[in-house]
Amino acid sequence: MKIHIAAALALLVSLPAIAADAPAPRVQQVTYKSSVGSVQFKQSIKGYQTDEYKLNAKAGQILTVDFKPSSTSAYFNVIAKGSDEALFNGSIKGNHFAGPLPADGEYTVQVYLMRNAARRDAVAKYTVTLILADDKTNSNKAP
Repeated sequence: MKIHIAAALALLVSLPAIAADAPAPRVQQVTYKSSVGSVQFKQSIKGYQTDEYKLNAKAGQILTVDFKPSSTSAYFNVIAKGSDEALFNGSIKGNHFAGPLPADGEYTVQVYLMRNAARRDAVAKYTVTLILADDKTNSNKAP
């Protein structure tokens, strides 16, 4: 019984040290000249580093994300602010997202390496294109 308690305490003491090793995400605020537009970023990530591209959008706007990584272990997620789960999970669905956004607010496109590559401190170069457009199908409807 004492061994289990000692092991649990050792684990709890080591958790902050593990969390402290993860680098803070590199955050880029995305702005468009109007409420719609296209931007492209060329960057690289290494190990447990993540990049976050934050943009503000209106409900019904179409977000398109094209992701071109140099590594098959690099992916992206699309996350709505305050949401517990991703709108899009690249490790399951691939390197392209296009869809209407459910609500007004801030959205984050998060680029990351899978754990197996992050543990090896691998590096992945990537290009990500973020296109925000109005939903043309809704704008043609009569009031």
